Amino acid sequence: MSLPEIGSYRLPEASELPAGRVDWRPDPARAALLVHDAQRYFLAPYQGAPLPEVVANTAALLEVARRVGVPVFYTAQPGRQADEDRGLLLEFWGAGIGAVIDDDPRAADIVDELAPRPGDTVLDKWRYSAFQRSPFTEQLADLGRDQLLITGVYAHIGCQTTAVEAFMRDVRPFLVSDAVADFSREHHDRACEYVAQRCGAVTTTAAALAALSAPIPAGAQR
Repeated sequence: MSLPEIGSYRLPEASELPAGRVDWRPDPARAALLVHDAQRYFLAPYQGAPLPEVVANTAALLEVARRVGVPVFYTAQPGRQADEDRGLLLEFWGAGIGAVIDDDPRAADIVDELAPRPGDTVLDKWRYSAFQRSPFTEQLADLGRDQLLITGVYAHIGCQTTAVEAFMRDVRPFLVSDAVADFSREHHDRACEYVAQRCGAVTTTAAALAALSAPIPAGAQR
């Protein structure tokens, strides 16, 4: 029930991304950025690519988001969870971080390259979706944010599920294809296709950076 060892694979290029159903574009006045489960425990199975590129791309998005005032959110599973809190995850994935926390006290930490800063919000993560058992919906609404840029791991599990739930809460999700990682390229591609066809938009780090850095038109409301 533990996480699999993840072999290297090449991230999809922009020309390889699936066609979408919407032509949404990230707007710095409407967007929030989510770094999903970028904890040492979840990144440890990677044997190489695409993790370094994904971390670098996510770091670039964080830098720009903070500079232009886009709110930054993180999800992080608690290192120790009671069985009743873990629920059915226990049957699918075992104790998770709790199984290794005694050997690696930093297993639940977000990796140093992407560490939260003052002003960022870290959500306790209890289920696949960042919205479950958290105040995420209300926090986004309070900030006037109805777009969500999703980065992190794993694309076909928590990232995709969060995108679906964002859609069902009328928050436009953007899966950043080269700032998420998965168990394999096949899983990665399937997540991109599902989001593009069923609940959101799939974009690239370069496109997201360009959109977030674009000047805000005169008179536009933030």
